[in-house]
Amino acid sequence: MNQDIGKWTILAGILIAIGGIIWYFFGDKLGFLGNLPGDFKVEKENFRFYFPLTTLILISVLINIIIRIVKYFNVP
Repeated sequence: MNQDIGKWTILAGILIAIGGIIWYFFGDKLGFLGNLPGDFKVEKENFRFYFPLTTLILISVLINIIIRIVKYFNVP
């Protein structure tokens, strides 16, 4: 049980590091994230509201695919 938690923690760290590297080198090319249709923006004089619904759904689907791939290849 403790070894499983350690493996998942290492995997999460590696994925975060990879995401950071991608964001660092390709951040200017990922400008569409947060500006997709379905991302809500309300801007008034003293009020700003932003809810990136489509971006959150897209990221959720990608994370789900990554988790399923990891589980598929993690055969005991």
